[in-house]
Amino acid sequence: MADERRFEVLRAIVEDFVATREPVGSKALVERHNLGVSSATVRNDMAALEDEGYIVQPHTSAGRVPTDMGYRTFVDRLATIRPMSASERRGIRTFMDGAVDLDDVVERTVRLLVQFTKQVAMVQYPSLRRSRVRHVEFVALDPHRLLVVLIADTGRVEQRIVESPTSLTEAVLGELRARINVAVADRPFADVSELVSDLPESFHEEERAVVSRVLDTLQEATVEESEERVVIGGAANLARYGREFPLTLAPVLDALEEHVVLLRLLGDATAAEEVDVRIGHENDIAGMDAASVVTVGYGPNRKAVAHLGVVGPTRMDYPGTMGTVRAVAKYLGRILADQR
Repeated sequence: MADERRFEVLRAIVEDFVATREPVGSKALVERHNLGVSSATVRNDMAALEDEGYIVQPHTSAGRVPTDMGYRTFVDRLATIRPMSASERRGIRTFMDGAVDLDDVVERTVRLLVQFTKQVAMVQYPSLRRSRVRHVEFVALDPHRLLVVLIADTGRVEQRIVESPTSLTEAVLGELRARINVAVADRPFADVSELVSDLPESFHEEERAVVSRVLDTLQEATVEESEERVVIGGAANLARYGREFPLTLAPVLDALEEHVVLLRLLGDATAAEEVDVRIGHENDIAGMDAASVVTVGYGPNRKAVAHLGVVGPTRMDYPGTMGTVRAVAKYLGRILADQR
């Protein structure tokens, strides 16, 4: 948009519409904002913005509301993302410091996002593919069953049971545990398969079958397709915005029930704390064209190991929502870094 004054008019329309839910007229803009021009000039700017597709008149004799393109221009030209207050940051710290394990951390993060944004919150568990191995442990359940426990540097724990055709001796398990941890400790989960591929050859022939079975189970546990987990909360909040959706809430709620849809909404960012906003028709998922999605990667040392975000109507407080998801992601990354 070439005319800076015209953008200021658009910005004012977005802010007023988000705050009031009512179409915005030129008189209200002049009264509420220090635009430095007359109502006639503002009307001309609004007419130009409407011609260019940034705003629309929902019905005759009404004011104007932003279009998806108008919201996009507003978001792209945000000078700053609204920071959270000192008291809000203390609230996050106090609430999150009470978490006892990763499951609790994720659940608390969802609750925080719901509370602060009044939207639908989504939090993905740290991805094993982007994590490193902290430790591999074995627990003998009986002579023919073994529990394999994988612990990631992000605090994520995966467990698998191995059925053995032969009796599992503590000597073999102890040696296998030691060799696996030497091979994979502090290495990326994505490299585990290659790192342990030669281990069976280092055992006696009669031990190789059970060793291979344990290693196969270990490798299966690191396969990405089986370990993507997303927790969602606050879907009832969408009922507060019922009239924001042109038809019904049903298509949005149906979409949010699909696990694969949640993963697509969260995206695949590679850097932590970089906020991504998709508005209305920018979402290529059926039923989501009346919603906006704000997501961000999180992880230790600004390396994204997973993503979190919120879903709400396009009439969203973008500066506040973007600031919230980034602040929560930053604190979540610190928690994971402390677990290393």
